[in-house]
Amino acid sequence: MPDAETPARRWVEAWTRAWPARDPEPIAALYSESASYRALAFREPDLGHEGVRRYLTETFAAEEDVECRFGEPIVSGSRAAVEWWASWVEDGRPLTLAGVTVLRFDARGKVIDQRDYWNEVDRRVQAYDDW
Repeated sequence: MPDAETPARRWVEAWTRAWPARDPEPIAALYSESASYRALAFREPDLGHEGVRRYLTETFAAEEDVECRFGEPIVSGSRAAVEWWASWVEDGRPLTLAGVTVLRFDARGKVIDQRDYWNEVDRRVQAYDDW
């Protein structure tokens, strides 16, 4: 794959729309059948298109009032990194996560590897001015 720019932007657009709507389908459609989705660094990854869908369905069911922002993808070859900031309510508790997702795409532009890294606080925090 010559450049991950287009699939990375497609990833940002899908997450921007689908996460607040708590709709896993547009996001899951971006992942290959052999994808590895590691939302937590020390947990086994969710595997394949169906594993991604299952993880998102379970996670989105626990989240309410989601607000999220994504930065411009930083692209190198078939890989991209995307900074993000999100707040929501989970089990009656407000949360804010600020993080980065590292993606790798196949020749068709499907995600084959995703790794998330973030910091978390137990309150809603707006992104700072120059975020």
